[in-house]
Amino acid sequence: MPRKPKLYLDTSVPNAYFDEKNPYRQEITRQFWLKLKEYQVFISDLVIKEMEATGDEKLRENLINLVKDFESLSTKSEDNRILSEEYVSRRIIPVKHIEDAAHIAVATINSIDILVSWNFEHIVKLKTKRGVNAVNVLLGYASIEIIEPAML
Repeated sequence: MPRKPKLYLDTSVPNAYFDEKNPYRQEITRQFWLKLKEYQVFISDLVIKEMEATGDEKLRENLINLVKDFESLSTKSEDNRILSEEYVSRRIIPVKHIEDAAHIAVATINSIDILVSWNFEHIVKLKTKRGVNAVNVLLGYASIEIIEPAML
């Protein structure tokens, strides 16, 4: 049996699942969710931390329940810090959004095939994809596919 591709979901994906203010994105996310059984799905401690910061108690509970069966990766390693800072120092990700760099770094370090995000400002954009993969190759990591849920 072939290996299932590994997916990493940043916080924007489960958030979109419950985002009634953007019904189009919510619908795409819910359709995407039905396809997740075809993949090995990962989140990180950072995703959990960002969800736990959600002010709405019911939403926070729903978010955590939605991802409870996914394996959580640690962003607390030295390698993750170094790679995140490399993305920032090379101006791929702005310093004030170092969490976005940490999402990409944890997926890279753990050999995830595809990072899925709705963050078009800093993650799902051509400049980021090219910059991240240039750094990854330079530092001996595999390249990573960065996409939005609709692309699956």
